[in-house]
Amino acid sequence: MWMDRTSYAEQLLPNDPSLTQVLHVLDAHGLPQMSVRPMLGQLLTVLSKGCQRALEIGTYAGYSGICIARGLTPEGRLVTIEQRANHAELAARNFRDAGLAEMVEIRVGDALEQLESLMKESGEPFDLVFIDADKPRYGKYLETVLPLCRVGAWIVCDNVLARDRVLDPNDQNPTPAAMRRFNQGLFHHPRLTSALLPIYDGIALARVGPTSG
Repeated sequence: MWMDRTSYAEQLLPNDPSLTQVLHVLDAHGLPQMSVRPMLGQLLTVLSKGCQRALEIGTYAGYSGICIARGLTPEGRLVTIEQRANHAELAARNFRDAGLAEMVEIRVGDALEQLESLMKESGEPFDLVFIDADKPRYGKYLETVLPLCRVGAWIVCDNVLARDRVLDPNDQNPTPAAMRRFNQGLFHHPRLTSALLPIYDGIALARVGPTSG
């Protein structure tokens, strides 16, 4: 029996009890299955390999955070931002059960406010940033995180196709309109070298370059 491409790719991944538990926890709490898809999780692990510091905007239940934290160096640190306290509590439990609690700092609150706090703290720059939060603010998130990134850092953004709504230029609702602007900006930003992978709901990758001048 033939499989589709996505199913074929995902069945190559080994069984992962920690990630499976995240999905079970969501079901148990009656929450939607909005975690990243398995191969995107694997991509996050690949990109975070050897990284010292990572930043995530949109923790949800911790699925993507687990994938990121696994790739970090033993002394590495993931800072993940979640607006909803109940989601943050579930994520904290899942990080603990995955043996990653000591590597993860969960910040609860508005993402832009938390990013401003990070800028004021003047900590070490981030090697990887993952954005998976409210789509109309992707552009603001990008501009705010850039000063927090080292040269050579990866920025990964999920859902950049907005369920294919970006494909219809006549759809001027806030989310698809914002995502079209974001995608255009990503490819024309002077500090970024970018790619858009048309898999799942669209994954954008950008490598951070030096400031001009």
